[in-house]
Amino acid sequence: MSSRTRNVVTLTTCVVAAFVLYLLYSYDATLEILAARAMSAPTYRFVITIIEFVLWIALAFAVVRLITRLLFERILRRRTANGVESLPPLIQNVFSLSAFLLLFVFIFNRVFPGTSLGALFTTSALFGVILGLALQDTLGNFFSGISLHADRPFQTGDVIRVGTWVGVVESITWRAVKVRTFLNHIVLISHANISKESIEVFPRDNLNARIVTFGGEYQDSPARVIRHVRDTVRNAPNVSREREPVIRVRLLGDNGVEYEVKYWLENYAMFNDTDALIRQRIWYVFNREKFTFPFPTRTIHVENFDAIMPPAPAARTRRHDDAVHDATFFERLRGVPIFAPLNDDELSQLACAAVSRIYATGENIIREGDAGSSMFILHRGTAAVARTINNSKHTLAELHHGNFFGEMALLTGEPRTADVTATDDEVEVLEIQHEALKTLLDANDKLAENLSEVIAARQMGLDDAAGAANRNQTEAKTSLLSSIRRFFNLH
Repeated sequence: MSSRTRNVVTLTTCVVAAFVLYLLYSYDATLEILAARAMSAPTYRFVITIIEFVLWIALAFAVVRLITRLLFERILRRRTANGVESLPPLIQNVFSLSAFLLLFVFIFNRVFPGTSLGALFTTSALFGVILGLALQDTLGNFFSGISLHADRPFQTGDVIRVGTWVGVVESITWRAVKVRTFLNHIVLISHANISKESIEVFPRDNLNARIVTFGGEYQDSPARVIRHVRDTVRNAPNVSREREPVIRVRLLGDNGVEYEVKYWLENYAMFNDTDALIRQRIWYVFNREKFTFPFPTRTIHVENFDAIMPPAPAARTRRHDDAVHDATFFERLRGVPIFAPLNDDELSQLACAAVSRIYATGENIIREGDAGSSMFILHRGTAAVARTINNSKHTLAELHHGNFFGEMALLTGEPRTADVTATDDEVEVLEIQHEALKTLLDANDKLAENLSEVIAARQMGLDDAAGAANRNQTEAKTSLLSSIRRFFNLH
């Protein structure tokens, strides 16, 4: 029944009750004469009194209902984030009940002036005990409802979890909370039960988060997985644009890497559908980017005697997929100026010995002051160079693919002079180690001299660009060559 229909019914009841009371009081004498043939005067007076009492009670009930609706739905309304709405039904019910009880006492005293209503309820101890036991649950729900309304942990439209029930709050009455579950069932949870349970509230005007988990293979780069999953989750329907989804590594499991997606919903009541959509989009991302979902696996390593023996240094640095990577590394090393003195065979040998290392954003590739004996070529991504000046770090330059650093540590064993930190999602560098270069230097007597000449010229160019005082390039070359021979034990 709609609100308008209820108002019409209540108003009709009020008019009919008032009209009948008017007839009773106006034609009381005439009715008494007509009824004298069927009943005695005391009986007639008792019947008329009961009818008057019932009509007055009906009229009082109708008037209270009309006043309550006019007062709370038209006058006493509150402004919320979702607009203007009436006060909670519990307040309306308390007001209606209090007003009706006052009118009931007033009407009873007027209709039955010789009867004490208080004495009627207090003279019978048995009646009081029966009434108290009968109203125990009702009064418990009533006072629990008052306490619940005072705290106001949730309101109509919020999603709540009470015990095993989860759903959207549709109404809050003086007795119970009506919740519509996500199976479209209606559940009435009494206030007494709610007061005994822990309540989890997901307010409708709040950004509520959800977590969805998924797994990936170890060979798939976590940085790439996180980046692509974040992009697809960010644009999913019902995912809030106000907060960036968070994708992180949850666990390095037995069968693969376990990830979790934390995102915020615009409408939490649709979390089941949104969770399913997120999982579906993750599947398409994996299919599109050639990522792999892990399966339960067990890897058995079978070793023989030859495998137990330590491999040669060259074999340790050799990559399994060398046919593709060595060609790529060869082209990358060809573009490094300090390797200009190397011929193609030497450059190919150095490319085979190069070790690929991958860093995530914010990881240090080298640290200022650390000892080192290798250099790096930036193969993919970007990195930042920072140095300590006046007890604070200052960024000096940004490196891109093809740039190199750490060459002095490789050639002379000098400590690192700056921090180099990965700044891209995933940065790959090629490390040229001491052993790999030593093999070339031992095989080519003139290589050390050529390298020292190139590096000395480069350092002189850097000094000129910085406005530093020039020094003799021959002296610089001789000093550097001496350091290289001493570091590599060359004669």
